[in-house]
Parts: sequence; C-alpha cells; structure tokens
Amino acid sequence: MDMKKNRDSGSSKEGLFIVVSAPSGAGKTSICKGALKMLPNVRFSVSYTTRPPRPGEENGKDYYFIHESEFRKRIDEGEFAEWTENYGYLYGTSGRTMRDFLEKGYDLILDTDPHGAKGLKENYTGGIFVFVLPPSIGELKVRLRQRGFEEEAAVERRFKKAMDEIKEIVWYNYIIVNDSLDSAIDKLRSIYVAEKSRRERLTEGIKDIVVSAQ
Repeated sequence: MDMKKNRDSGSSKEGLFIVVSAPSGAGKTSICKGALKMLPNVRFSVSYTTRPPRPGEENGKDYYFIHESEFRKRIDEGEFAEWTENYGYLYGTSGRTMRDFLEKGYDLILDTDPHGAKGLKENYTGGIFVFVLPPSIGELKVRLRQRGFEEEAAVERRFKKAMDEIKEIVWYNYIIVNDSLDSAIDKLRSIYVAEKSRRERLTEGIKDIVVSAQ
C-alpha cells in the first residue's frame, strides 16, 4: 500500500501519525518521551542520523547512528520519507518504518524539524502537526546556553536558526508552549486523545450504530 497522498485518514485500521517540531532548546524530545510513557499504544519513529551519539544516547532507541555514505545510499534508494541537513549532519525518517507501523494499526510520533515536517505534510495525508514553543525568546537563549556550547557564536547561530523555524508555525495544526514540562506533555497527550476521537477516524467503527439510529 502506498501511503503517499492517498492514505485514507478515516480508516479504522490504520494508525495516525503526529509530527512534533520545535526550535533547538524548546524541549520537544523531552515532551515526546514523556507523552510516549503515557500512551503505551503509540510508537516512536526512530530517525537516522550521521552525527555521533551524545552522552546517554542509545543506537536504535534515540537514533540510528550511521555513516554518511550509508545515509546517502539510503537517499538514493528512496528509503527516507523526509530528510534534512542540520549543522553538517544528516537526519532522516524511514518511510518503511512509517508504513510498517501505520499499516499494522499502530499510532506514531515523529520528532523532526520544520523542513522535514513540511516534507511529510506535502507527501503524506492524514498527519497531525504540532509545534513546540519556549515560554519566551529570552528563555530560549538561556536554554541554548545551557546546552553546553562553548562559543557564543554557536549559540547565536542556533538562535538565528530557531527564529527562522518559529516562522513556520503558521501551517501547524497545534501549538504547545513549553513553560512547564509536565503541562506540555499533558497537552501533547490531549491532542492525541482528541484526534483519536474525531468523527472521521471513527466512521467505520460506529457505522452500525449510526445506521441503526436512522
């Protein structure tokens, strides 16, 4: 089954996917991890990257860490539903992983930047797009500095990119302001619960009840 531009988002058998984006330092990874703990039937789409692991990261759990030559080979083979380059490293979402989860009826959370999210929106139907904002611009700068960048130039470069990414919020379905991690996690969980209750997603399952009522 080809998901591209012809996924039936009203199907009761296929899972839905939620794409979460945010500027660096807004906390989207923590929010996604927290929501996943509260939603046992939701899976996380582990992205591929060419950057080295950070302390505490595990291959296959946080990312699939692969060499650039392997990544580009997968690009040529059409492996990625979306891919992008950030600060010299490549990141991508496996289209095969998406298909496998969704066709089996699992719901899916994807953590990707606005460029990747826009690619998914253009090529796949039925996605839910969520953008995470920091509580203020000043707080964003504080969080960027706390991430351990040694040079102020690195902070400013990421800050400029963050401001460019924030401009993309106009086409997202939902906005979460991360002024409290627990509250932000609950908001993402609430978005998921609301989307699962949409009439068009339940049409097949409630057809007999609706027919009987007519």
